[in-house]
Order: sequence, then C-alpha cells, then structure tokens
Amino acid sequence: MSGKQESVVDVQGTVEDGFEPVRDAFVANFARRGERGAAVAVYQNGRKVVDLWGGTKDGDAQGEAAPWEAGTAQVIRSASKGIAAVVPLLLHQRGQLDLDAPVGTYWPEFKAAGKERVLVRHLLSHRAGLPVLDTPLTPAEAIDGVSGPAAVAAQAPVWEPGTEHGYHAQTYSWLLGELVRRITGRTIGNWIAEEISGPLGLDLWLGLPEAAQSRVGRLAAVETPAPPAATGLRVRPKPSVAEAYADPDSLTSRAFAAISPAPDENDPAYRAAELPASAGIATARSLARCYAALIGPVDGHPRLFAPATLTLARTEESAGLDRTLLVHTRFGLGFMLHGAAAPLLGPGSFGHPGRGGALAAADPTTGLAFGYVTNAMQRNVTADARPQAMLRALSHVVGFPAVSVR
Repeated sequence: MSGKQESVVDVQGTVEDGFEPVRDAFVANFARRGERGAAVAVYQNGRKVVDLWGGTKDGDAQGEAAPWEAGTAQVIRSASKGIAAVVPLLLHQRGQLDLDAPVGTYWPEFKAAGKERVLVRHLLSHRAGLPVLDTPLTPAEAIDGVSGPAAVAAQAPVWEPGTEHGYHAQTYSWLLGELVRRITGRTIGNWIAEEISGPLGLDLWLGLPEAAQSRVGRLAAVETPAPPAATGLRVRPKPSVAEAYADPDSLTSRAFAAISPAPDENDPAYRAAELPASAGIATARSLARCYAALIGPVDGHPRLFAPATLTLARTEESAGLDRTLLVHTRFGLGFMLHGAAAPLLGPGSFGHPGRGGALAAADPTTGLAFGYVTNAMQRNVTADARPQAMLRALSHVVGFPAVSVR
C-alpha cells in the first residue's frame, strides 16, 4: 500500500458490467490528474453503458462547494466544432448544400479579398486560409452576430485556399455560422435546437437559454499535474510549438487571439452567444447520445447520418503539418480524425476535442460513442490525459487500439 494518501471523490452514476475499467479511470482522474468536476458517458450500439459524474460543479469553487449533479452541463470549447459540423453535413444530405460549391454561392459578400474560389469543403476542413483576423474582434463584437461574419468576409487568406490546412480556432464560428444562416434563414444554434437537441432530448446548446444558465458549472484554469515517472510516452511540445504560442505575432497565437482580449467563458452573455467554434454547452451524456445518433439508431430515433454522409464525416480531407497547431493533424469535413495529435476511438473514428479537456467522438466500427466534459481547464489543445485515460480503459474493454499520451 502506498504511503501517499489520494483524495477520495464521490463518483455517482451507472456502469454496465464489463465497463468498470472506465469508472476506475474516471475516479483516478480526480486522484492523479487534477480533476475537479467532470462527467463521462459512453454509448455502444445505441445503448448507454457508462454514465458517471463527480466532483464540484464549479472549477473555481472555494469553501463549501456545490456538487456536480446528474444534469450539470459545461462549456465544451472546441468540442463545439464537432457538433456544429453535423449541421452542414445534414444540409448536404438533404440536398440544401453543395460541399464543392464556392462559399460565395451562398454568401456573396464572402467573395472579397481573393476568396472567390474558397469552397464549402475548404471551410469544413480548415483549408480556407482564414485562421486569423488582421484586426481581432472584441468580446462584444465576437457575439453580436454581425461583426464576426463581416470580418471574415473582408479578410484576405493567409495561404492559397485549398493548398494547405491550419486550424481555424476562432474564425470557424463566423465562417460556419454565417454559411448556415445564409442557407437556412436560421441561426446555427436554433437549427441545432430544433433539428437535433429537441428531437433527441439533449441537454446540448449552442446559445444557452436563460432558463438553463443555473445548470452550467464554472470553468477554471488549473495546472496540469506532472505524470508519474515511467508511465510511457509523454507528448511534450516541441520548442517551435512552445515558441509559437509565446510569440504574439505567430499564426498560432493570432488564430487563438481572433477575439481579444480573451472572452470570459463564465459570462452569461458569452454562454448565450452562438459561437460554434468554442461556446457550445452540454452534458457528457448528451454529447455521447448525439454522437451515438450519428452512427446508429438511439431509443427508437433513426440514425442522423445516412451511410454516404457517415463516410463523408470520417474521410480524410486534411492531413499533415497543421499551419496553426504546428503538429500533424487529420480532419474530415468538420470533424477531427483519430491520430497521434487527437487520439479518439481508434482508426475510423471521428469527433472533436476541446482545448482544456472536453472530448466527444464516435466509431461506427465498434458502435461506440463517447462524451466527456470538465470544469478544470488544463494546458492542452487536443490530447488531454484525463479523457485519454478513459479511452485507454475503454480500449481494453472493447478492443480498439489506443494511442498512449501519458
């Protein structure tokens, strides 16, 4: 028995027989990996097999802290991008959107500054050359529904669209949101509420309603604990990557600073905004349920993605050195694909991480769908140790190959 006493957290929820290793990994996150409050859910073949939560509702809680409850939701940062990507793919499936059409076909003002040949496909696969804004938006401008679309429509690409890829960390919000509005006449948040969250009974919002504000925990930045010695490979940033994040003039820093100063993610006004790059809010079980519905029927609801659409979601569109993140990334149409930079549910899986911890993904091969949310934002972009520990545990149960992060 170790002489080091680990903290004990009251973890609640349910785990089906055989999936206990996922619970063990979830509990260990609180003791060893700096977790404060979190939830995880797993579906397999349309059936919920893991639904756990624990810790405190607010990551910055002091003193007597409210517990994380069964219905506690959280900001999921860039995991929002995967949920938002469902919209254009369903519009394509319904014949309302041509993925190979120029964006200007639907949004004439977008043709400015050399963007006439930017395709819808380029927006979804981070190949549009628009990860930065020459003049960043203030937090108020970012959420006003007008300034963001106008800024990206006027922005000149920083590389020839379609020739390279680089993560559109913030600009994805206005690019995708305005495209959906031009096609449907609805905001992307309303579309998700009416076409996805409502029918599936999801606690998942892009644009949090006032009535649900009290259900959402507060985010807090926390230090990432050092891993124990001799635990295998640990991914460390290369010097060039660290330097890029430290250099305010680098493409990397400018992409993440397209809103400047950084918005307060605990601000009700920010949470009510419809920013598909970063401001989605969900429970873990709703993330997992949503992804489960993409790949198969759930509780009598037919699958959302037809076979051809599912193929589009997980077919590689971009791969190689990411000009923004400076690591090798893989993207399909709006979704990240499994790889060393973003380990998901094994080969053939698709989803999206959120900077600081959140993760959602699905794999039609194994029938798995995974959702994880947290209020403890650690320093990472794509491969947080906490969900990765649960994915490794899940891989032992189901048998898909996992990527060791640390």
